[in-house]
Amino acid sequence: MTVLQTNHETAPATAPVDPQPPLAEAPPVAAAVHDKAVVPPPPVEETKALAIVEKEKIPDPVPVNKKGSLDRDIALAEVEKEKRLSYVKAWEESEKSKAENKAQKQLSAVAAWENSKKASLEADLRKIEEQMEKKKAEYGEKMKNKIASVHKQAEEKRAMVEAKRGEEFLKAEELAAKFRATGTTPKKHIGCF
Repeated sequence: MTVLQTNHETAPATAPVDPQPPLAEAPPVAAAVHDKAVVPPPPVEETKALAIVEKEKIPDPVPVNKKGSLDRDIALAEVEKEKRLSYVKAWEESEKSKAENKAQKQLSAVAAWENSKKASLEADLRKIEEQMEKKKAEYGEKMKNKIASVHKQAEEKRAMVEAKRGEEFLKAEELAAKFRATGTTPKKHIGCF
């Protein structure tokens, strides 16, 4: 580009005029390249849609009447270079978009996996809690039954003791009445006297 600008600066003031005038006056291609507005790419949204890359408008090379084919070759080389760079930029944006979409898809898959595992574990926990509550109720019922059984056995033993005591009281009264009637004394001594 500096070569092109130097060529214009060093061109003689009285350049030979071509027999045919150019169709339209246009700035040289190199100047058009520098004057081109740089448009920043739109902000990347976090969606799964593919990015649409618009091709940049490349100015048509205008034949320069000052150095002929040398300037034209330089201008064409610049255009080819910009075209190649724009294709590289479009490819880069496309690859970045693909990578972003792939990463988002994988992140959502991981989140779904995590949620399903959490739900499964929580369901297992509730199931275990229900089983423990059921076992607690069963053990509570068994313990109540055992307590009732022990109470019943104790009542039976009390009744037997009371019955035996009553029999011994009757036996003692009968023997005492017999000893009184016969006037004899019992052969066994009472331990407290």
